[in-house]
Amino acid sequence: MKLNPLKINKLPSPPRSILQLLGPSFVLIGLGLGTGELILWPYLVSNFGLGIIWGAALGITLQFFLNMEIERYTLANGESVFVGFARLFKALPIWFVLSTVLAWSWPGFSASAAAALKPFGAENTNLIAIGMLVLVGLILTFGPVLYKTVETFQKVLILVGIPVILIIVAIIVKSTDLLELAKGLGGIGEGYLFVPKMLPLMSFLAAFAYSGAGGNLNLAQSFFIKEKKYGMGKYSGRITSLITGKAEKISLEGTTFKPDKEQIIIFKKWWKLVNIEHAMIFWFLGLLTILLMAVLAYSTVYGASGNLEGLNFLYNEAATIGRQAGTIFEYLLLIIVCLMLFSTQLAVIDGAGRIVSENIVLLFKDKLKGNPVPKIYYVTIWILLVFGIGVLLLGFGEPRFLIVLGAVLNAFCMFVFSGLLNKLNTKLLPKEIHPSLLRKLVIYATFAFFGIFSLLVLLDQIKI
Repeated sequence: MKLNPLKINKLPSPPRSILQLLGPSFVLIGLGLGTGELILWPYLVSNFGLGIIWGAALGITLQFFLNMEIERYTLANGESVFVGFARLFKALPIWFVLSTVLAWSWPGFSASAAAALKPFGAENTNLIAIGMLVLVGLILTFGPVLYKTVETFQKVLILVGIPVILIIVAIIVKSTDLLELAKGLGGIGEGYLFVPKMLPLMSFLAAFAYSGAGGNLNLAQSFFIKEKKYGMGKYSGRITSLITGKAEKISLEGTTFKPDKEQIIIFKKWWKLVNIEHAMIFWFLGLLTILLMAVLAYSTVYGASGNLEGLNFLYNEAATIGRQAGTIFEYLLLIIVCLMLFSTQLAVIDGAGRIVSENIVLLFKDKLKGNPVPKIYYVTIWILLVFGIGVLLLGFGEPRFLIVLGAVLNAFCMFVFSGLLNKLNTKLLPKEIHPSLLRKLVIYATFAFFGIFSLLVLLDQIKI
């Protein structure tokens, strides 16, 4: 594999309004809505109270800093971080293909979305989940410009779903519950500080990793900002449908700028805007959703029997809301949860398909001709979908287990790539735009945290 050197061009000026930048963070938050926000944190809170919710705030904050270092590279060099990683170590594409397939091919989100329909009388939820996977494939295959399709879907769902959840919280949650939430952000639980004795490490690590996107899919932010034309991404092409789209030339190698005084000033303007955009959408809306769903679970089903199995906590929660606020709100919650989980499955297949296809092209770049990324992408997503369908047909449909399994694998992936990010941005970017000392320390701390926590979970599972 031989990568061409970066081309040199002028860094375009950022837009005047931050509204023109909105989009990539909606896609990334969509990856998290169906994992930590809707399932794992509410499940843990329903069983252990709000004293653990500090972990969600810390997790999404660490992911904010990780995501911004991912954006820094692509903003400056107009290529994905995977190309940058391959410039550092030629064998890394092998790791990203294998780890992405292993961690993200499980159909936990479609299984959960289908399971959310049980109170409506849905019996064969595995069959419904299979239908959802097929629908995901059709949406991604026939959307003319892939990024626009996914962004529009996520924007509409988030801007409708979060206000509905907020209304339900306003009706159900009491002031004393909000006080417990505030205490929980400080690690003060009912009879414990930070971590209760019986808390399952595997589930807590899964929730922590999924306080946001999680795993290699955080790195997919690199694709999203490139296709949104942030910074030097202006000079790259986009994946379009092989059936309904107009083909665009996609070059893996990016375009950078000369770090003179004028260009550095423009870069800093970009950097300020993209930090604000990501803080507003990914960090604020993501944390708000986690806290809303957590306090709702606490207010309705904390301490109730039957919360430990599968998605029973969700059914119990919806039923309690129905008794207190009316059946319409019970059904609204379940429908919003189902749609958000479906949107997560859509974003997961898209992000995983992008990662696998680009890294395959990096591995076989010297042998592939023309514009192979779109073709490999669509083959990849259908392979992932068929695998997911196979898992469901074999009867492995317990949704929370599938989500926890994927999350633990992704926590280890975050340990690996967080260890690479500082090296990437200090070796392959001009020193004028290197990360600050504070940001470097946060990334090193994230690397250490996920490494230690992954080891503890492994030791706990093998009972050493």
